[in-house]
Amino acid sequence: MTDMPVGATDTAAPAPPTIITDGYRRYAMVILLIIYILNFVDRQVINILAEPIKNELGLMDWQLGLMTGLAFAVFYTFLGLPIARLAERSNRPNIIAASLVVWSGFTALSGLAQNFVHLILARIGVGIGEAGCTPAAHSLISDYVPKEKRASALAFYSMGTPLGSLVGLAVGGLVADAYGWRAAFIVCGLPGILLAAVAFFTLIEPRAKAAIGHAKVAAAKVLPYTEALKILATKRTFALVAIAAAIKAFVGYGHAPFTASFFFRNHTEEIAAAASVFGLQSGGFLGLALGIVGGLGGALGAFLGGMIADKFAKSDFRGWMSVPAIASVVSIPIFVVAMQTNIGLLAISILTINAILGSLWYGPVYATAQSVAPAHVRATASAVMLFVINLIGLGLGPLIVGLMSDYFAIGMSMGKAEGVRWALIASSCFGFIAAALFWKARESIREDMEG
Repeated sequence: MTDMPVGATDTAAPAPPTIITDGYRRYAMVILLIIYILNFVDRQVINILAEPIKNELGLMDWQLGLMTGLAFAVFYTFLGLPIARLAERSNRPNIIAASLVVWSGFTALSGLAQNFVHLILARIGVGIGEAGCTPAAHSLISDYVPKEKRASALAFYSMGTPLGSLVGLAVGGLVADAYGWRAAFIVCGLPGILLAAVAFFTLIEPRAKAAIGHAKVAAAKVLPYTEALKILATKRTFALVAIAAAIKAFVGYGHAPFTASFFFRNHTEEIAAAASVFGLQSGGFLGLALGIVGGLGGALGAFLGGMIADKFAKSDFRGWMSVPAIASVVSIPIFVVAMQTNIGLLAISILTINAILGSLWYGPVYATAQSVAPAHVRATASAVMLFVINLIGLGLGPLIVGLMSDYFAIGMSMGKAEGVRWALIASSCFGFIAAALFWKARESIREDMEG
């Protein structure tokens, strides 16, 4: 028997049907990971393209922040809630496949944009499509795997965030250097349409394969939206973790569009010289370098976060919250050092450590959200969690960091190079608040999982 944490009982429905074999479970997890990688490729490719887009279209940093953040996030967050309710009673693989077609198509259409408004509309389309992916995927994964392995499974899925960022930055930078930023959008968008067919035809909906009686019981358990929210409102841990994760996302998403700009503005000659060694232009080299650092470091962090959290949780589920709390504190001074060094390549290397620490929270946070929520509101729990994370993090992070950059650059006469540096440093300090909230959640997590 698998060891269960002391005092913990599962609030979930019975274990997934036996037709979900170990071999198929591994296959499904890989497919869902690839889908999530493409999710972040299409979401994050714009970050390495921000500087050439800014220069060609004559944009301000706040416009870059709006385009990369709020325009995407508003529709992503608000549509995630009704789509999650649909996922509670409908075929989740089909929802994922349809979403994949929509966001991939709009990513490709971004390459046809002629002005700022066109790009805004295309990013809204990407947000609409991506709204249907993760709530359905989180719920599906929670049905595929046992509770005691949930943090590891969701951490594995969450590796799509850094790996997708890696591919988006690397491919986007290389293609943009060779063929322009418009081509980069098209190249990154089209593969998702093919993958949608794989998801549609091969991913299993456990509810559809269960016995008829079981399916009827599951359908009967789908609560009205207000009732589902009332259940989640009773879980103090859920609220604390959602806000903490939103702050972490605020920092992460806020930094994403401006990290490449930081290096272009502060380490121009060094980046160009390093690129020439490999026969690349600055954009391609920097995209590849930041992609490897953020992607591999972030993937390692996400994986380790899930493994470490599950190991701690064998004796006490509070371990799920200890990991992100400690990592959040440690990562801040490391990031500040990277921003302050005068050696660009050293800064990129230091950011590897920051990427590992900055991704440790994925698995523990999403596992906590899925575990304190009863099985019949898990998709809703995921959507609410993502609503808070993305509205605050993705919606406001890039915009506020962009405004801070413009303020430091123009309002305080620092210039655009120092402006973006201090915007990144100042915003990183919000991580202390996230750490405090994660630690506070340790007080209620066991009780909320039992209730």
